[in-house]
Amino acid sequence: MSPVEIGLVSVGAIVVLIYLGVYIPVALAGVSFVTIWIVSERPILAVNFLRQAVGDSVTEYEFATIPLFTFMGLLVSKAGMGTDVYAVTNQAFRRIRGGIGMATVGANALFAAVTGSSIASASVFTRVSVPEMLKLDYNPRFAVGVVAGSSVLGMIIPPSAMLIIYAFVAEVSVGDMFIAGIVPGLLLAVAYIIAIFIMAALTPAFVGGRIADPDEEPELSRSEVIALILPLLSLIVLVLGGIYTGWLTPVEAGAAGCLGAFVIAVLKRRMTLAGFWSALLETGHITAAILFLITAASFYSRMLGFVDLPNALQDFLTAQTLDFFWIMVAYVLLMLFLGTLLDTASIILIVVPLFIDIIEPMGLSLIWFGIITVIGAEIGLLTPPLGISCFVIKSTLNDDRISLKDVFLGALPFAVVMLIVLIVLIRFPVLSTGLL
Repeated sequence: MSPVEIGLVSVGAIVVLIYLGVYIPVALAGVSFVTIWIVSERPILAVNFLRQAVGDSVTEYEFATIPLFTFMGLLVSKAGMGTDVYAVTNQAFRRIRGGIGMATVGANALFAAVTGSSIASASVFTRVSVPEMLKLDYNPRFAVGVVAGSSVLGMIIPPSAMLIIYAFVAEVSVGDMFIAGIVPGLLLAVAYIIAIFIMAALTPAFVGGRIADPDEEPELSRSEVIALILPLLSLIVLVLGGIYTGWLTPVEAGAAGCLGAFVIAVLKRRMTLAGFWSALLETGHITAAILFLITAASFYSRMLGFVDLPNALQDFLTAQTLDFFWIMVAYVLLMLFLGTLLDTASIILIVVPLFIDIIEPMGLSLIWFGIITVIGAEIGLLTPPLGISCFVIKSTLNDDRISLKDVFLGALPFAVVMLIVLIVLIRFPVLSTGLL
């Protein structure tokens, strides 16, 4: 077998191992090590490649964004700001049919701007939003579908762990990825709200629900609204505003965000010593896991370069005389297929090193390509059999009346909306790069 053929077998082996449940970094690093050993017939070369990958990952300055933004998100979650922002958005939309669904999307968008986690969003709003919708006679499938669909906003609206992972794999600026994610994230949120409005008008049986009686839920006063929403908005302005204006680097913005979130949590009297320690421990666990991911991805990228697989793929596509349109069609279809098998991080780590050498020579922005990649991979969070957000919602809800099938069917319209937004972003790259 040629090195390229061995490389193709290695990529397939990695996909199979991850699907079978092998820990992602172990699959990436293990197969890459064996591949380099087989091709070179020198195990010491594989050891040297691994040593370089570990050294590069640990010494990368911008890696500090991962523990900082993770800690900030955990502090915000433990301070109950998700519940606060939902109360405000619920008041804004509750007089509209399907309004609680719209409120959930709006709250998720704001919550995503300081947490960056789809899993956290799914967990929080399953507890907050779904019981409220069921109380107002909304269709259970719609209720859980809204939460599942809007939870993916946490992975595209900055700060996002997936944007950070892509930035390391593609070797682009974390700050640029954050800025590029703002407009697509807001566009997706607006598209969800419009979709809910259309579904409420055209398919009222799927949405269900009734408008809340004012006596059931007293309106918040202006001072209460300000008290609930101002802390979160201040944190968003501090972090994203600091990065966009250039006053803060992503690392400095993460540090400022941690301090701001801690101060807010203390002032709200929602932070206990046990909660603070729990957030620290969880940050350590998440940071270590992501460091392991990035190290394994770096090793995997070096293996691909060693067997010359990216160049072989580029030559193959060139020989097929495929233009930009068909390359992107193939890429999106590949992302959608892998999304039914693998999680978002796995897709980014496996696919991006293969395609990045094809995209860059075409004069296309790697920042734009990152947004396309993350959204395409995120659709997999809503599709069976591996839709992680749907599993989180089902386990968090713990309601026998709502099955996992109900969650997936409820999330399906939102997966379609994501695909439409993805096509729009491919057609109009300026939506991703306009703020840069």
